[in-house]
This record gives sequence, C-alpha cells and structure tokens, in this order.
Amino acid sequence: MKIIGRSCLFLAVLFVMHLLTTPTRGSEKAESQVLIYVGTYTITKSKGIYAYRFDAATGRLTSVGLVANTTNPSFLAVHPSRRFLYAANEIANYESGKSGGVSAFAIDRESGILTFLNEVSSRGADPCYVSLDKTGKFVLVANYSGGSIAVFPVLEDGRMGEASAFVQHTGSSVNPKRQEGPHAHSIDTSPDNRFLLAADLGLDRLLVYRFDPFKGLLEPNDPAFAKINPGAGPRHFAFHPGGRFVYAVNEMGSSISAFSYDAARGSLRELQTISMLPKDFASQSDAAEIEVHPGGKFLYGSNRGHDSIAVFAIEAGKGTLTPVEYVSTQGKTPRNFAIDPTGSYMVVANQDSDNLVVFRIDAKTGRLTPNGKVPDVPSPVCVKFVALD
Repeated sequence: MKIIGRSCLFLAVLFVMHLLTTPTRGSEKAESQVLIYVGTYTITKSKGIYAYRFDAATGRLTSVGLVANTTNPSFLAVHPSRRFLYAANEIANYESGKSGGVSAFAIDRESGILTFLNEVSSRGADPCYVSLDKTGKFVLVANYSGGSIAVFPVLEDGRMGEASAFVQHTGSSVNPKRQEGPHAHSIDTSPDNRFLLAADLGLDRLLVYRFDPFKGLLEPNDPAFAKINPGAGPRHFAFHPGGRFVYAVNEMGSSISAFSYDAARGSLRELQTISMLPKDFASQSDAAEIEVHPGGKFLYGSNRGHDSIAVFAIEAGKGTLTPVEYVSTQGKTPRNFAIDPTGSYMVVANQDSDNLVVFRIDAKTGRLTPNGKVPDVPSPVCVKFVALD
C-alpha cells in the first residue's frame, strides 16, 4: 500500500508540474508571431518586399530582412488564410505590353520568407493597389495609368488564374494635368462581399459594381457611382467597422469625404467633406492613406508634404468627423500606414526618408505618441500586419 501511495503522489506531482509548464491558450496567443510586410519602390536601393517581427507588447520591430526579390511591389494584400501574399508590381511594360504585373507568394509561417508562386498581367499600366474579396477567392487590382480594374481567381495553391473580370474606366475631370483620363487608385469589396467599390482619381468618382463572389464577375450598380468634389482626386477609401459609413481620402484636395452607405442597394450618400490639413498650413501637400480604427471611434489619414497623420473623431451614429490632432510622422512623405490587430499601435511608412515609425494609439482619445523609429528601410510605401499563430 505504501508503494502504491508513493506512486500516486509521484504522478500527482508530475501532473501539477505539467500544468505549470504548459502554456495556456491565452499565453499562446500572447506569444503568437506577428509580422509586418513592407512593400517598396525598387527604383533606388530597395530589392523588393521586406519583413519585420512585431512585438505586440512593446510595439518594437525587429528586422527579418528581404523576403522577396520583386520589382516595385508598391502595394500588398494578405490572403484571409494568411497563407499567401499578393503584390502589385507597379510597372508599365509587363512582358513588353502596356501593363503592370501582380505577383503571388506563399508565406512561410516559421521564417516569414515569401516563396514566389506566379505573376500575371494586371491588364493595365501601373497597378497601384491590390486587395482580396472577403472569401479570398479573388484578387482585385486597380491600374492607375491604365485607368482600369481587374479581378483574378485564386487557385487552391495560391496562384492566380486568368482574369474573370475587367473594366476599362472612361472620362476625365477638371484638372487637365492629373485628370486628363481615368486613374483607378483603389479597389475593395463591401463588408458583405456583394458589392465592389473603386476610387478613380481621374474621374472624381467612387464607382460601385455588383460583385459575383462565385464567378468573380462585375456589373455596374444602380446608382453606378458617387460623385466627389471636382478636382479632389479620390485615392483610397475605408469602410467603418459597422458597415454604415464609407470614408474616401482625396489626394489632390487633401480632404476626406464621408458617406453613409446603404448595404442593401450598394449606394452612397455624401455626409461631409473635411480638410486633412491645419488651417494655417498653406504649402503643397497630397493626401495618401486612410484607415478607421478597429474600435470605430477614430479615423486616420496621411499627408505627404505636411508629413503628418491627421486624427479625427467619428461621431457615433452620424459618421461625421471632427479633427483631433495632426502628428508629425518623423519622416518625409508618409504613404501607407497600418494599425495592428489590437488597435494599440500604428506603423507609418515614410517613403522619402527611408524609415518606418511606430506610434502608440490612445484607446480613449485616438491620439498618437511616437514609440520608436526603424531607419534604413529603402523607399517603404506599404505596410501590412500578419498574425502567424
């Protein structure tokens, strides 16, 4: 009996030690790997796409290095499965044609290295934006110089197939130098995946299409677009987490246009247009990026020239914006920026000063506080978070 008792005690001790040394689900989540992929222009020192490990507890970045050698990957998109990454190769002569390229990569979940899968013609010159529909079955591309949009099916292994849809925009707007023709600048599906929106800088329009999520086909919606102020030049847009509002950042007008969104009809109604710059700033500045905080209370936009992030509070229920502050990006020409999945940090890509800057986000006020700078990132223009847990 004594031997049996000692054996039971020994087993009990082993069990307790196992409980103490085995990570809980919560700790596993805390220790999950978060990477940041950075798209660049390869005109100068850059070679392609770079990666950094992100410490969600401190906001610090640790370099992984060059993870894919590819030409001008100016905008990136991550597949919902987090297995694949897609890059818009912003060129005008893909395979000697008047087109750019779109590249597909597989993500190595251990190292973060990207493995090239395939590249297709974007069907128009200088693709500047790439995204995926909500199911991850289709890649969506906006061609700036080509003034067109295209949809590509995603195959089981992550490669892209031939285009399932292509739309050539036509027309112009009031600025003869920058709006002599269409310039599609961004493309995304609605939260319910029933509609596709495209911002066209050259037309001063936010176009709306009915989207077939099974075949990847597009049809003009009715109404087919929402008008933006003449000469404003809509660039990117973002849906509010609640799905009731859409915000478009206007590059040329350095402003944001707020819309209410009818999810049943896919229609937009303008609520407000507000400047992204302080009243006393009179120099040249072009707006670039826009993002709504995951909590839905704040909106952020980047200014190239003023070199700042404009912070706005979103009025609950109404969707209108009120300025909070303008924060220096501690660099030159901020392009894209991204908010981490927890909403605690923002990482800004300063293209012309070759650096990334991390900001801590105050959850109550939306204000930004610099948290650290990463120098020597060659020509960064796009930032994407990926949680590889």
